[in-house]
Amino acid sequence: MRDILPDLRARCSDGVPFALATVVAVHGSAPRDPGAVLAVDAAGTVVGSVSGGCVEGDVYEVAREVLAGAGPRVVSYGISDDEAFGVGLTCGGTIEILVRAYATAAEREDLAAVLDLIAADLPVAEATVLSGAAETGARLVVRPALAPGTPGTPGPLGTLGSEGLDAAVTDDARGLLAQGHTGIQWYGAHGQRRMQEVAVFVRTYAPPPRMLVFGAIDHAAATARIGSFLGYRVTVCDARPAFATRERFPVADEVVCAWPHDYLEATEVDARTVICVLTHDPKFDVPLLAAALRTPAAYIGVMGSRRTHHDRLARLRAAGVDEVHLARLASPVGLDLGARTPEETAVSIAAEIIQHRWGGTGRPLGELSGAIHHPGGPTGTR
Repeated sequence: MRDILPDLRARCSDGVPFALATVVAVHGSAPRDPGAVLAVDAAGTVVGSVSGGCVEGDVYEVAREVLAGAGPRVVSYGISDDEAFGVGLTCGGTIEILVRAYATAAEREDLAAVLDLIAADLPVAEATVLSGAAETGARLVVRPALAPGTPGTPGPLGTLGSEGLDAAVTDDARGLLAQGHTGIQWYGAHGQRRMQEVAVFVRTYAPPPRMLVFGAIDHAAATARIGSFLGYRVTVCDARPAFATRERFPVADEVVCAWPHDYLEATEVDARTVICVLTHDPKFDVPLLAAALRTPAAYIGVMGSRRTHHDRLARLRAAGVDEVHLARLASPVGLDLGARTPEETAVSIAAEIIQHRWGGTGRPLGELSGAIHHPGGPTGTR
């Protein structure tokens, strides 16, 4: 959704009717994950993608029919039939796509409220009925609950058809939002658990994960660029005011001049945050890494030679860091790609972050067999 967010907001504000196709389920290998979207407006203009090109033509026709008043539909695409020119996926998987229209001003206003929250990096979940006893396309928008004792938790907007179903989906959507997960949930007609009467697709929009880059060097500039490209909210931090400048890091969302460990201890770090320490200076590294290893960060990568790494480990042990925590360090940082330039090194770092997140092997795909896309979500924290 984020990749076409400006286009969707423009259509809502300009009063342009459109249909939105959303991948709601993937079975086996497929080009796009659940949540990928494609929009077709009344003029026939297309933005976004649901399959990288395999089934877009057919989805376009379905979207035009839905926009003309055919009603919301869930369509499935499996393996293509090359000889019969059948529409489908060449990769061998199956995808299910929900197509629904935002044809009226009220529908676009409801969607615009969600798009505004996403644009402001505020967490929100959208639940949509796919099939079963409830009406296909019925929609519920859920915000996260505030901390216990804090008044003003926003209530859900819309309804899926019954109070019980709304309550159950609201509870589950908040749980999925906290984890950053998207997927189909099953319920009874009135929200009963362990029943298969109503399929509800819950799409969560959490704020972008953070990438914290410490050390305002040329490698940091390249790492900030690729982090931004991957969808991270990037912060570059360095204690030296001559180096930590906006001019040197125009792509970063934030440039901070502070001692690295002081900044890290005062900022928010969660289980999706990645930390890249590129300073390779003990007076910065040791207190910074000692602080980083106390956080739930998903990845902590540290630049330096093997000799520097061994010296750094000794200093951290002397500072009281145990072996369990030291094992979380990715050092020397990055995958072995033969990188030489700052840009190539940034690709190596990004590759290791992606590998860790999804559990890849780091080996050439041509040497492997089986599914190309790893199933499931992140493998844990490092």
